Amino acid sequence: MSSPDITAAQRPPVDDIIQQIADYTCQHQIDSDLAYSTARYCVLDSLACAALAMRFPECVKLLGPLVPGADLAQGCRVPGTAYRLDPVQGAFNIGVLIRYLDFNDTWLAAEWGHPSDNLGSILAVADYLSQQRRALGEAPLTMREVFTAAIKAHEIQGVLALDNSFNRVGLDHVLLVRVASTAVITHMLGGSRDDVINAVSNAWVDGGALRTYRHAPNTGSRKSWAAGDACRRAVTLALLAQRGEMGYPSALSAITWGFQDVLFAGKPITLQRELGSYVMENILFKLSFPAEFHAQTAVECAMMLHPQVKDRLDQIERIVIETQEAGNRIINKTGPLDNYADRDHCIQYMVAVPLISGQLSADSYSDAHAADARIDQLRDKMQVSENPQFTKDYFDPDKRAIGNAVQIFYADGSSSERVAMDYPIGHRRRRDEGIPVLRSKFKQAIEQHYPARQAQAITAMLAQPESLDDMPVDQFISRFSF
Repeated sequence: MSSPDITAAQRPPVDDIIQQIADYTCQHQIDSDLAYSTARYCVLDSLACAALAMRFPECVKLLGPLVPGADLAQGCRVPGTAYRLDPVQGAFNIGVLIRYLDFNDTWLAAEWGHPSDNLGSILAVADYLSQQRRALGEAPLTMREVFTAAIKAHEIQGVLALDNSFNRVGLDHVLLVRVASTAVITHMLGGSRDDVINAVSNAWVDGGALRTYRHAPNTGSRKSWAAGDACRRAVTLALLAQRGEMGYPSALSAITWGFQDVLFAGKPITLQRELGSYVMENILFKLSFPAEFHAQTAVECAMMLHPQVKDRLDQIERIVIETQEAGNRIINKTGPLDNYADRDHCIQYMVAVPLISGQLSADSYSDAHAADARIDQLRDKMQVSENPQFTKDYFDPDKRAIGNAVQIFYADGSSSERVAMDYPIGHRRRRDEGIPVLRSKFKQAIEQHYPARQAQAITAMLAQPESLDDMPVDQFISRFSF
């Protein structure tokens, strides 16, 4: 069989994956009540995360125009602030706020990620377009259109993540935020199918950010703004496509020069299932504590053990933690932890803190909290290993479990019970239990950040979230802005 001629200049057909994304984005009708119900809570939960992030100066310093003074009179509003920005920088700001504390929703598969990161671009562009339309005497977008865009962005990112492990080749999952946001934003801006194809091809041509900033010994704060950066790039690519900028039909499959050959070890990018609303329906919410999701059930186990352990900390000989393969690979971390980002991606740290105090919050990762010598003393006694059954259930599409187990062994030979948990409270299988916790998370976050009257108006939306569908986007965003 002859080798392909890489010198041939004839334009190839558009990669099938890119065509499927464009067809889904432009043509697919979402008819799932569950997806829309979940999307409403997803938006509210993400804005709760944004409000909580405003308490942290390291987050706030990233906000505003990139160039001081470059505000836009009718620009998109950044929730929780008085900023009005162009939609490109607005997408970065909102994306940073949603993602900063690692407290927004999660999707776990061959690749993991946080599909609500896409709301950075969706909310920024929807607010900007709504204000522009209103100024022209036209009807603004409704929140139903935002929920539809969120469902589609979740689906594109999440289904691409099912079989394609970008982390295995050292690439960060935010490249999927860029791809998904580029598709839905191009469509929101009025782009045709061809425009979406051109924009999405450019999103793949951008390649991917390295995961360097997520792993020891380089773990750092970029992981908290990387998704915002992907949102910003997505809006840029969508706007360029609207101006007629060309695309690259074999961006994925081109021999030697395409994404697959250059960055994916020659393997094809695949879609495991037809694009619909599966991801939004099965999304994982982080509700009780901000912790990397592979450790969520480990933290719940530790909290259950806290009452019987808290008075015997000095008697502990070893702590055995069982986790999934992914958890063992990415958050099993020994040695010194240098910063917030190091700590919230260390399963030992995330187990030690609730064993000691019975709680885990965003403040638990601060330098001041980490100075508690008992945390590292417990970390030094921990043994972390993969439980093959947890890994198997993690990849089972009918289970989508995130199992962990924790057991304490004491110097006198006694031990605690082995506490194991397969599904965290944010899992679909615990949705009835989780939604009241989500509502409480939202209410507390809003009341902490906003003046009482404004907070009351915002939290009133929890009473009938389905009534948000017909609300104009600019009216919705104005409730969250100063």
